[in-house]
Parts: sequence; C-alpha cells; structure tokens
Amino acid sequence: MSSEPRKLTVKCKIWVEDGYGNVVFGSGRLLILSAVEEHGSILAAAKALGMSYRAVWGKIKATEDRLGQPLLTKRTGGSHGGGSELTPFARALIERFEHLDNLIRTTSDTLFRGVFIDALVNRGVQAGGKDFTA
Repeated sequence: MSSEPRKLTVKCKIWVEDGYGNVVFGSGRLLILSAVEEHGSILAAAKALGMSYRAVWGKIKATEDRLGQPLLTKRTGGSHGGGSELTPFARALIERFEHLDNLIRTTSDTLFRGVFIDALVNRGVQAGGKDFTA
C-alpha cells in the first residue's frame, strides 16, 4: 500500500423534474440535443448515440410537452433531405443547464473539501495511517 494520502472526490448528477417527478431535462437530454445540433437530424443523432429514433424522439417530445416549448425546428425533405435544428429556446436551455451543472459541481467540490475532508483531517482521522486529500 502506498503511503500517499488517499484522494477522495464527491460526485453529483443533476436533472430537472416537473411537479410530478417526471424528468424534464438532464445530462441525457443534453446529449440528445447536442447530437441533433451536431448531426442535423434526429435520425443521425439517434444513430450516433446508439439509440432508436423512437427513444430519442420520445425524450425530445416529453421535454417539449413538459416545458410547453418546442426544442426543434424541422426541415422537410427534398433533394438535400430533411433534418432538424435547435430552437433558440433549446440553445438557451442547454446553456443554462450547463451553467447550473458547472456551478453545482464547483460548489459541491468546495463543500466536500470543507465539510468532509477538512473535518476529517482536523479531527486527526486517518485511514490506515494515511490522510485524506480532495
């Protein structure tokens, strides 16, 4: 066993739910919308994510229904094919969620060091003669 301090980290995952406990938005839906933006269609996004078209469409539709806002603008087919692009609302949703996620991660790291790690070190608590670090 190494004599170096044990490195501990805290992990958190956030998502937004409605008043009934239904998922409205989270990291999975963020990935879906990002894939639609990158690949230009729901079908291409589904393939890139290894998901069915129906599963991707269902999650997008559920989020739209729960927020009462469209997330995609559809382009009909033609010589260049159809596709989808994110609405300004969807782009804002992604931006705000990423900002919230970053704030929560930063805050949780700070709290973890202060409430958990520092408290253990200040109390002289060791694990097998090793200190903890964050």
